[in-house]
Amino acid sequence: LAYGMRKMAATNTLVRRLHAVETVGATTVICTDKTGTLTTNEMRVTAARLPTDAAGMWLVAEAVSANSTANLSRIPGEPIGTVGNPTEAALLLWLDGKGIDYAPIRSGFRVSQQWTFTTERKLMATRGDSPVLGGPVLHVKGAPEVILDRCSRVVTEGGAEPISCHLAEIRSELAEAQSRGQRTLGLAYQEAPPVGELDASAVGLTWLGFVTVDDPIRTDVPEAIAVCRAAGIQVKIVTGDSPGTAAEVARQVGLDVSAERHLTGPEFAKLSDSDAGDAAIGLTVLSRARPADKLRLVSLLKKRGEVVAVTGDGVNDGPALNYADVGLAMAKTGTAVAKEASDVLLLDDSFASIVTAVRWGRGLYENVQRFLLFQLTINVAALGLVFLGPFVGVKLTLTVMQMLWVNLIMDTFAALALATEPPHANVLARSPRKAGAFIVTGPMSVVLFSSAALFLAGSIVFVFVLKSAGLDPDADGPTRGGTLLFTAFVLLQFWNLFNSRAWGRGGSALGGLGANPWFLGIAAAVLGGQVLIVQFGGAVFRTVPLSLADWVRLIGLTALVLVVGEAVRFTIGLRRRNGASPSLSSSVPAN
Repeated sequence: LAYGMRKMAATNTLVRRLHAVETVGATTVICTDKTGTLTTNEMRVTAARLPTDAAGMWLVAEAVSANSTANLSRIPGEPIGTVGNPTEAALLLWLDGKGIDYAPIRSGFRVSQQWTFTTERKLMATRGDSPVLGGPVLHVKGAPEVILDRCSRVVTEGGAEPISCHLAEIRSELAEAQSRGQRTLGLAYQEAPPVGELDASAVGLTWLGFVTVDDPIRTDVPEAIAVCRAAGIQVKIVTGDSPGTAAEVARQVGLDVSAERHLTGPEFAKLSDSDAGDAAIGLTVLSRARPADKLRLVSLLKKRGEVVAVTGDGVNDGPALNYADVGLAMAKTGTAVAKEASDVLLLDDSFASIVTAVRWGRGLYENVQRFLLFQLTINVAALGLVFLGPFVGVKLTLTVMQMLWVNLIMDTFAALALATEPPHANVLARSPRKAGAFIVTGPMSVVLFSSAALFLAGSIVFVFVLKSAGLDPDADGPTRGGTLLFTAFVLLQFWNLFNSRAWGRGGSALGGLGANPWFLGIAAAVLGGQVLIVQFGGAVFRTVPLSLADWVRLIGLTALVLVVGEAVRFTIGLRRRNGASPSLSSSVPAN
């Protein structure tokens, strides 16, 4: 697992908690936000439905400059940089493109109170003294449908008019922009606003208009989502954006956006837990979602037995990130709260890195299974041989020092060799494993006990062969017979290491060996170590040097373990390609 954490860090996935390496591979649902994860988070204003006359334009400039916490960074010889909220920065860039400098406007506006944007109220507001209007004013920006509900008037070419006559046209323009996947941001103001806290239900604002902000989809996201779906992982978009924008983004990345798979936060909140749980399973898009909606969605999915991964970057995402089985925070744009609540940091803020994390998680889980398969096979065979040795006339089948060497191979070298196996190509072509599934599966048990039984039977037969040849492995002191038995047992495990490597991969155990020099190096170290122990171990390991002919015969004889394994895998693969479903294939799918 620690090796996997190191390798995942090199693929833009920094694991903060060790358990996440394994858990992320069992993920069945990914609840992802939109901005910065599915999109590039490089926002630009593409259109503006705002007053164009001089007076109206200066009012808009004040609304954009004063009601904002973002800034532009100007370094000679470099493009203009942005600091702060990407959406607010996009507005400042738009203003700059019109030749208007926001800085003097902001400094001339004396702020008396400011309310930052929250996902609950869906807007930001700033109250202060306006040089443009010559008195106190409240500037508001945020979700257009939320602000429209608080507007009683609208700015037109002929001046301010009641908004009722223009409401249908405004909503139609908003719906058209949102249907193209563009984010919309409404602007409004109120002259001589009341002093005190912001009243979320108060009506009396004047609608200035709205802008559309484009945040392009990351080029690698549609393919990554297709991979997730092929891997049996549901992807759900949970965003604070409007239903139209969220639906279009979902369509662009390849998700189903039919009406029954799309709910808004308020609609979801009205459902009972039972109905909401049913809806959560089939849900694809949750738009206008608040933090409480996201947390409830995660909770209901977990209650239904799903393993849930959640992405987030804001303070309000903290509860959902913490409650999820795996919390994935954005390393670049994420807040300290989001990062602290997460299990994994996405160093490039990209959805594709989530797929990489799932791929590594599944691959590492299989590596643990491969190690257990190898280790338990040796354990069962070694214990069986020690137990049955006296019954076949061998009091001391393996000495203490020999058993320690076998355990060194089993616990250290095999763990290192199998841990370095990278995830193979078809690891994401399967459905996720069940979260509560026992790590030693039924097919693993079949392979484990059948292999151990064959090794044990072969070792006992070898004992009788040695005795019949006058090479009693139980004679006092180092003997050739005992050395042959010890070496044969170790070589059986050497070849079984290759068989264990093939678990879950399909195909030959020798496939892709060149891509993992660590495995080859460790296998060579095991074989070399056995040669050194036999040739030079002497009384310490109760061995005598073997001739070259002995080594060739032992290696050739024990290599049958790999040959038989390859033959079984080839037969199963051939029958699968021919469309058959043999019982062996169904019970032992990977080995």
